[in-house]
Amino acid sequence: MWLDKWNRWKRTSLKSFISLFLVAVSLTVTTASCSPGNGGGASGTKEITLVSYAVTRAAYENIIPLFTKQWQEKTGETVTFDQSYGGSGSQTRAVIDGLEADVVALALSADTLQIQDAGLIQPGWEKKTPDGDGIVHRSVGVIVTREGNPKNIQDWDDLARDDVSVITANPKTSGGARWNYMALWGKITKTGGTEAQAKEFVTKVYANVPVLPRDAREATDAFFAQNQGDALINYENEVILAKQQGQDLPYVVPDINISIDNPIAIVDSYVDKRGTREVAEAFVQFLFTPEAQREFAKVGFRPVVPEVVAEFADKYPKISTLFTIDDFGGWNQVSPKFFADGAIFDDIQANIARR
Repeated sequence: MWLDKWNRWKRTSLKSFISLFLVAVSLTVTTASCSPGNGGGASGTKEITLVSYAVTRAAYENIIPLFTKQWQEKTGETVTFDQSYGGSGSQTRAVIDGLEADVVALALSADTLQIQDAGLIQPGWEKKTPDGDGIVHRSVGVIVTREGNPKNIQDWDDLARDDVSVITANPKTSGGARWNYMALWGKITKTGGTEAQAKEFVTKVYANVPVLPRDAREATDAFFAQNQGDALINYENEVILAKQQGQDLPYVVPDINISIDNPIAIVDSYVDKRGTREVAEAFVQFLFTPEAQREFAKVGFRPVVPEVVAEFADKYPKISTLFTIDDFGGWNQVSPKFFADGAIFDDIQANIARR
C-alpha cells in the first residue's frame, strides 16, 4: 500500500517539534483475526482507514485500541486500522485524489468542506456527531516567546509593537495560519472594534513579520532553527505536546482568543464503496465518549464533552473572550473575504509593501 511509503514520525529531539505540524506518517494497527468481517480486510477483520493531521497521532494511538476492544466485545468482530498522518492540507488533497479514507480528522472545517465540495462527503456531516457541530476537539492560539520572554510579550497587542518581530506562516498557503490571522482580526472586532480598526491592527502585526513561510513547519523552523523573530504564533496543543516530549517552550495564552475547532467526518463515498459505514460511524461516535475525550485532553487538545472539560479545567485556562470561526460567518465566508486573490490579506500585504 502506498501509505506505507510515508515517513514515520520521530519525536526524539527539537527537530521533532520543528516538523511536528506537517510531518506525514503512516502506520497500521492490527489486531488478531477472530471472526468473519468485511470492509476490504482479510477474512475475519473489518478494515477502516483514518486520515488525520500529524499532531493527533499521540491521541489516536491510545484511542484506537480502546475502540477495537469495545467493538470486539460488542460485536465479536476485529477491526484493523490503517492510519495516515500529515499536514491537513496535503491530507485533504490526498483524499480528494483517491486516498480512500473512511474517516477524516482534519485541522479545520475548511479542509473537510473541500472534500465535501469534491462530492465525497455529503452535506450535513456536522450534524451527525453527538455535539451536532462536527467538532471533536479544540485548541486556542498561543504566543511562543524566547527563553525568559525578554520582550515581555503578554498579549496579541504586543505583536504590533515596533520592537517585536513575529513569525507566522502565510495564510494564503497555510490553512493553519488562517487561525492565526483570524485570532488577530477577532482581537479587535470581537471586543468592540470596527473592521477598519482590525485591518489597521493586523497590518501592524504583519509589518513585523520578516518572512512568510509557506506552512507551519517552515514557520517553526524559522523561529527555532534559524533563530528568527521574538515570537511565534502557534497552538496550545502543539506546545503542550512538545513539553511532553521534552521541549518546555515558554508561551502565553492570550485571554482574547479564537476557538480552533477541529472536525471529524465520515467520507460517505468511500465508506459506501468499502462497506465500512457501520464501523466507521461507531468509531466517530466513540470519539465523543469521556473515555476517548480524556485521551485527547491528555495530549493537549481541549475536550468537547462537558464532563471531561470539567475534569481538565486546571490544565486548560478559561478564556475570557472566546470566539469561533462561525462568528465571522464560517469558512465559506471567511476564505473568500480574507484569503482569496485580491481579498483583504492581499490588500494588507500591498499596504505593507508601499510603506
